[in-house]
Amino acid sequence: MKRLVILGGGYGGVKILLNLIDNDLPKDVHITMIDRNPYHSLKTEFYAIAAGTESDKNVRIEFPDHDQVDYVYGEIEKIDTDQEQIIVRDNREPVEYDYLVIGLGCEDNYHGIEGAKEFTESVQTFAKARHTGIAIGNLKAYGMVSVVGAGLSGIEVASEIRESRPDLNIRLLDRGETVLRAFDKKIQDYVEEWFEKNDVEVIHNANVEYVEKDGVCNNGICYVNDVTIWTAGVRPNVLVRELPFEKDAQEKVILNDYYQVPSQPNVYVVGDCAASEHSPSAQLAGQQGEQIAEVLSAILKGKEPDKPGEIKLKGALGSLGKSDGFGNMLQKPVTGLLPRLAKSGVLWLNKRH
Repeated sequence: MKRLVILGGGYGGVKILLNLIDNDLPKDVHITMIDRNPYHSLKTEFYAIAAGTESDKNVRIEFPDHDQVDYVYGEIEKIDTDQEQIIVRDNREPVEYDYLVIGLGCEDNYHGIEGAKEFTESVQTFAKARHTGIAIGNLKAYGMVSVVGAGLSGIEVASEIRESRPDLNIRLLDRGETVLRAFDKKIQDYVEEWFEKNDVEVIHNANVEYVEKDGVCNNGICYVNDVTIWTAGVRPNVLVRELPFEKDAQEKVILNDYYQVPSQPNVYVVGDCAASEHSPSAQLAGQQGEQIAEVLSAILKGKEPDKPGEIKLKGALGSLGKSDGFGNMLQKPVTGLLPRLAKSGVLWLNKRH
């Protein structure tokens, strides 16, 4: 049997699994997927879990059943590429592989800022988003929440909390001169106006020096608050950063045209851990997963794989509560209800595919 192991049941890993199953998986191939959770979770909706506006069950999808697929649920302790095996905590035997796909996603990047890891909440994993939701939900009336980082995650977290808890005081610390630096100015201005109208304080040119249990110190001023949420950057999973592979400046694994590690071509990397000209996103991981599945399908059938084509992203969508949003649609900036409905439509499709 040819043993294929997929690490991570995120957007990239699940897309690879589904496409291989749907593309006449050879009978001599056995797939093992390893994930900490017994379900695929829709990470793009973790901000709603953190704000308390969505229930867990609505962002969980069961993994597919197949007689050639097994699942191992637990924390991965080591990726041993020398012995070609995966060590999983509390798993008696290592999981051995002939082909390996690494799709372990990212984790918060605290940039060495003192107290940031210890005293902030997060939306990077399902468990952390739940923990954040409990912290927000348990706040007394008129509590203070600081969100560090004004990228897509920070914007969605801050706006969703505003809708969920109108009584709370919300502060957004933005390192730049405007929110959403990766988006069009029309969108930046629209989001800034939304925050102003909805009484969310935005502090630009922020430089967080350290974080304490009850506050954030920024540019010499310490703001007292009840909950601090960190959305100020990500980095690849620590297990990937420790691998002896060549990496780029963002610590992502450099790959060949077939998503293979050049020094070990039986190892593939997808999503946030893979070097790419594009910014990390669920959409990017999904498209990469489709291409990796085509490459693997050919190789597992003893054929020469076709070189994957260029990735063409369809744009990004963001929410401002349940009835407002923004995004790039058909290469044009769009704001208001339409992009919010489009985002809900994408979520609907993900749940059913």
